[in-house]
Amino acid sequence: MARRGAGTPFLLQLSLLLLLHLGGECGTLGCASVTVGSPIVPLGSAVTASCTIQRELCRGLEQGKVRISWMLDNKLVAGSQRQGPGGTEVSNLTLPRFNHTQARLWCCVEWNGTKQRVGMAEIRAGYPPAKPLNLSCVLNLSDYGLTCQWEQGSDSHLPTSVVLKYAGPIPLLCACRSRGQAVTGCTPRGGHSHCTVPRRLLQLYRQMEIWVSATNALGAAESEHLCIDPMDVAKLDPPTLQSIQSIPFQTDCIALAWDAARGTEHMELQCELRYRAPEDAAWALVTGIIGRAGTAQRCGFLFGTRYRFQMRCRRSSASALASWSEWSPSRNYTTHEKAPTGKLDAWWGAQPAGTGARLEVQLRWKAPRQREANGRVLGYRVTLSPRRRGRDPPTVCNTTHTQCSFSVPAGTRRVYLSAYNAAGESAPTEVVLLERRGQPLAGLRAVPAGERSLWVQWEAPLAPVVAYVLEWQRVTTEPGHCSSCWQMERDGAATTALIQDGIEPFQRYNISLYPVYEGTVGVPVHTAAYSQQKAPSHAPKLHLKRISKSEAELCWELLPVETQNGFITSYTIFWANSTTDVASATVNPSLSCFVIRGLEPSTLYKVHIMASTAAGGTNGTSLTLVTTVLDDTEIQFLFLTLGLVFVVLIVLLICFQKNERMKEQLWPSVPDPANSSLGKWVPAAVPQEPLLVLAAREPGPAAISTVTVLEGEPGKQPGKEHPALPAAPPALPRPYVRQEGPGEPVQYARVGGAGYRGQRLLPEPAPRFYENLRGRGDGGGGGAGDWGFLEEPPATFPLLQGLRIGGAEELHECRAD
Repeated sequence: MARRGAGTPFLLQLSLLLLLHLGGECGTLGCASVTVGSPIVPLGSAVTASCTIQRELCRGLEQGKVRISWMLDNKLVAGSQRQGPGGTEVSNLTLPRFNHTQARLWCCVEWNGTKQRVGMAEIRAGYPPAKPLNLSCVLNLSDYGLTCQWEQGSDSHLPTSVVLKYAGPIPLLCACRSRGQAVTGCTPRGGHSHCTVPRRLLQLYRQMEIWVSATNALGAAESEHLCIDPMDVAKLDPPTLQSIQSIPFQTDCIALAWDAARGTEHMELQCELRYRAPEDAAWALVTGIIGRAGTAQRCGFLFGTRYRFQMRCRRSSASALASWSEWSPSRNYTTHEKAPTGKLDAWWGAQPAGTGARLEVQLRWKAPRQREANGRVLGYRVTLSPRRRGRDPPTVCNTTHTQCSFSVPAGTRRVYLSAYNAAGESAPTEVVLLERRGQPLAGLRAVPAGERSLWVQWEAPLAPVVAYVLEWQRVTTEPGHCSSCWQMERDGAATTALIQDGIEPFQRYNISLYPVYEGTVGVPVHTAAYSQQKAPSHAPKLHLKRISKSEAELCWELLPVETQNGFITSYTIFWANSTTDVASATVNPSLSCFVIRGLEPSTLYKVHIMASTAAGGTNGTSLTLVTTVLDDTEIQFLFLTLGLVFVVLIVLLICFQKNERMKEQLWPSVPDPANSSLGKWVPAAVPQEPLLVLAAREPGPAAISTVTVLEGEPGKQPGKEHPALPAAPPALPRPYVRQEGPGEPVQYARVGGAGYRGQRLLPEPAPRFYENLRGRGDGGGGGAGDWGFLEEPPATFPLLQGLRIGGAEELHECRAD
């Protein structure tokens, strides 16, 4: 059989699978049947199920072992299996907690290694129906249908049937739940919680018992029973307000005329009236208006105030469950005006004007409340004396504003303030211009009371106080003054006050408190406060003031008060380079400069500042700076050193120019032979032997224009060749001295035999005659007369050749001549 199953063609296998699937969908048809203990169970309870397989009805399962398994929706669950009667296979399943509101339980068999669904049972779970709540009914007089509504309660997750039932009529002496025959009045549609009982099922002016019943597979529930006369719950149309007017002799009262709605003229009605002024937070309610139609009176209205009126009615004999009609359309009415009443709260400031003969007064006051204004205030008047019959006092100010500046004679201590409207003028309020020299308060502080309010607290002084005056001004960059930013506390024992007028969040306010004593005003105390704070709008901008190799001084401008958004608690400076972690320092908010120390020389740093309040901080833009290689002191020392060196060099140079000896030592003067006088140069020592000279010539000047150096051959004498003369011992060159005058001769130069090269001599001054110096010796053998010769320029260097007196060649030439 297994061999045949293994060789079964694919189409035959597919047909068997389809057959098994169709048998499973039928649940109890085919080869398997599934039964459950209950298809609907309470949510969370246990569920039992059984699956029976008949082999002979399942083709392909006649032979072999049948394995049964279970699936809850797509989740595998374990059950037990046993053999049943008649060769059947039975599997039992118990689910201890069924937590699904709806699920399918499948019985499966294994065939060729796959699980095939052969049977199914659907299970639902939920709760018994909840009790309907808040049942109420209204009779509509247009069709006399009774519409009831209720609250359904929690969902039961099961199909639930809801119906509205009634029983009646009920005898007057019987209570509800009389167990009369229940009749279905109506069934809600579409899951709604209301329905309407038609007129044909109702008995008007008779008591009826009405309730809601809800039923599902797990139980039933009923609402509270209502015992009502349908006419008691009739919803009437609203009445109509005909007219409203003030009672002439009692101007705080009004008389109101109204009519009942159409169709209710035969009913005795119970009505309510409500009204409110535009500034009122809630409606004022007037009850107990009884009748079919007519008028109603009400007192206690404010003068000159616009009111809005509405009215509603119901049957006066109805029970507490009866429904009110809708409110009537609104009708507005303004009461009569009368002259303002009460005192005005006033505050002043005074200072001498000009030479002191006049007093400048700045008077401020609060507008009267509506209860005291008695209508629309047309203006205010300030006088120097109270009003008397038949005479009007002089007026110093007449304005529609709540402030006035005027001048009064010096010494004036009282002015009188009054308000007036179309009905008259109020009694004057006496304003005493007291001096502000009293005792100040010991302490004052203000804390936020809300986003737009401040709570001010102070310590009461020892002296008795008549009143307190609070002033507050918004702090801005541009100076300003708020004339209405003040209030007076009439309670002298008060130590707290609430400021609500003109307070904005994130704005700073300066607050001043004046104690008013009997006969004087105390010196004010001051404080500042915010109703709400946040981080500053932006941080200040850094700029570099100075920098060195290890320090940098940064400065910034304080933030404008409008952008601070709170009290600045600190400034935080952050700096870092490319290799180190970020460092920071916290700076007191009163400072505007900070010095960063411990920086590395010649290093780039990035610096930024954060401004912080109690509510947060804001970072500024980054500033890049580079430290220097040297400090300022080091740079100054370097420049000072270089300056000193330069000065020393200049001094030395001047000294060298002025001091000839030092100049000669360092830069000796080398003479120029072209400018020298040959006649003044003589040998330092003249030899004693006879000097032979050339043939004498006529004395005369010899002009030398050019000096040429010729290289002579060895062994030959330069110049003209002469006959051989007796050899004379060579004499070494001797130094020449200048015979300028008596005294020690000074050595000038020693001229060597090599001579000069290429020196062109100037024609002036002309060379002098050579003197025969031998005749000037100390008693020598020379003659007494002068002798001399004119040297003929040799071919080599005639000038130097003539100077070589002590040389061997010169002696040789002299002897030859």
